[in-house]
Amino acid sequence: MDKQIRNALKEGLADASGFVIGSLAGWALGRQLGLDFFAAPDAFGWREMAGLALIALGCGVGKVVARRMITPRPAP
Repeated sequence: MDKQIRNALKEGLADASGFVIGSLAGWALGRQLGLDFFAAPDAFGWREMAGLALIALGCGVGKVVARRMITPRPAP
């Protein structure tokens, strides 16, 4: 496999896994704080919107953390 393709595959898998794991972590944090986005399926109050914001924040943070984990560190 070509090195460029391997790097693209590694970045894609890191992005996808970071996105999913981060969103699940944000959802779990929201549930712990009582801000469950999926608690009331027919009403969207401030608690559900805050839960959605935590899920979105988790997605972004998870992606950034996953990308940083795959980047090579400079030699000291």
